[in-house]
Amino acid sequence: MPFISRTRKGPAPSGWRTARRLALLAALILWLAVAAWETHKPLMAGAHIESPWYPQAAQDVTFIADITSADAYGRTVMSQGIFDQTLAVIRSARRFIVLDYFLLDERLGSAAAPASPARNLSGELRDALLEQRRAFPDLQVLLITDPINDVYGGSPSPDLTLIRAAGVSVVVTDLNALRDSNFMYSSLWRLAISWWSGTGRGGGWLPNPLDEESAPITFASWARLVNFKANHRKVVIADDGRGGLIGVVGSANPHDASSANSNAALKLRGAVLQPLLDSELAIAHSSGWKGQVPEADAVPVAKNRHDRLLGAEDLRAQVLTEGAIRSAILQRVSASGRGDNIDIAMFYVADRGIVESLLAASRRGVKVRLILDPNQDAFGHPKSGIPNQPVASELVAASDGAIHVRWYRTHGEQFHTKLVMVYDAHTLWLTLGSANLTRRNIADYNLEANVSVETPRTTALSAQLLDYFDTLWSNRAGLGIEYTADFGFYADPSQLHYWLYRLMEGTGLSTF
Repeated sequence: MPFISRTRKGPAPSGWRTARRLALLAALILWLAVAAWETHKPLMAGAHIESPWYPQAAQDVTFIADITSADAYGRTVMSQGIFDQTLAVIRSARRFIVLDYFLLDERLGSAAAPASPARNLSGELRDALLEQRRAFPDLQVLLITDPINDVYGGSPSPDLTLIRAAGVSVVVTDLNALRDSNFMYSSLWRLAISWWSGTGRGGGWLPNPLDEESAPITFASWARLVNFKANHRKVVIADDGRGGLIGVVGSANPHDASSANSNAALKLRGAVLQPLLDSELAIAHSSGWKGQVPEADAVPVAKNRHDRLLGAEDLRAQVLTEGAIRSAILQRVSASGRGDNIDIAMFYVADRGIVESLLAASRRGVKVRLILDPNQDAFGHPKSGIPNQPVASELVAASDGAIHVRWYRTHGEQFHTKLVMVYDAHTLWLTLGSANLTRRNIADYNLEANVSVETPRTTALSAQLLDYFDTLWSNRAGLGIEYTADFGFYADPSQLHYWLYRLMEGTGLSTF
């Protein structure tokens, strides 16, 4: 038998090992450098607005609430006004309309819960815009929206197609210009996926996240979705037909699948809307729009943004967007003291600064109450209760029960309101709009728009807001309706869920 020599492979030459290590180190440094830059780069034009305070006549600020509940027989009871007022704003316009909505979509998929009938909000808004354009051919209409409506290029929106065909300028926000909240994934996406994966158009093989019954979408669309960033604003601003500005800022989307959600909004008139209008136009221009809108008549600004209110019925208002919302809330909560009150009605609470400021306020003797969505439903799909259930459990436990929480009783829909009020015996301050109290929403990642109002407790607006909150809190309703449930109904003391929420909130690996 011939002798066969067998040789063992020796270790790779030290030069190859060194080269591999250097390559891995260079890739890691590049990934970290991209992550650092994309989480701290300059903000998009139009972001992080803290406007001056503007004096407002009492009749020029209106609180609107959409409330969905169920009676003792489980039948849906709905009261809606936000989009009725939005359509009225559109129908009053003669020169321009600027809209910015995160979701504008008629597709329902599996999202419509049987107990929550869908309203065709997207169709109503679309038809109102087209009718107004036909009635006033010189009317300029600009619609700014998020790429989620086209499923990041994977499924063109029928609504947006019709609106474009009618001569409306539709601007899809350039999300690449926003900072990365999900920095671990987004840095990898920018380095290794975005440049070859395409636009998302064409036939796909992955399920549509908005509508499981629709055609599959591409890998590129899903890859963009996982960046977890959005233009999350819900705004309409128009001329009022008399040279002034009128608008609605709130938490409601013209999205049929979420049309039964409970929401809140403010309808405003006057110059306070100008900084928000300027912000919207700057975002549109940053996303490639080249147009302009006619200017409204100017109204003088309050000379000193820190002036105290002068008369029993004087109000003042300001625009807050993105991180300015967080700063204003923290400032107001930190300034509260014994005998003051903080009432919060919110879809998501997760931001650590907000949580810690509420605990500190409670220790100072401030009365803190929260009405929260239980985070059980998301467009027809069950959710884990994160973040609200572990956050609420922390607030109640860490305050020894001094912070009080009630859960909104949802029936397939969501308690989608975003309202914060801080008040004493004399003055009430509030902010509401699109922003949840989460890192993504109020730390300069998403685009968000809120309005703040400071008003004496003697005004009708103050009474309306406090009555709204107390009605939900105390279940002041007929027909066997219970708006809210006791804290124990959804309390979640699980340490696993608590630390999962902390991980998701801190790293951006979350959709809240």
